[in-house]
Amino acid sequence: MFRRVKQALRALHQDQVGAGMVEYVLILAAVALPLLGVLVYFWDGVKTWVFELFDGIRNNAENAGAVS
Repeated sequence: MFRRVKQALRALHQDQVGAGMVEYVLILAAVALPLLGVLVYFWDGVKTWVFELFDGIRNNAENAGAVS
């Protein structure tokens, strides 16, 4: 029985299926987490910038529809 457990553990250790996906997820996390940290740190400035941008777009759309 010990031999079968040892063989199963060896086969599991040598299995490379999914290793590429794990590396991809780790790289994605290494990029996304710092970006998320920067977004949280500068949240007030980003929020103000986005609201001003949307207000400008809304005003342009309202002015484009107005008849002179």
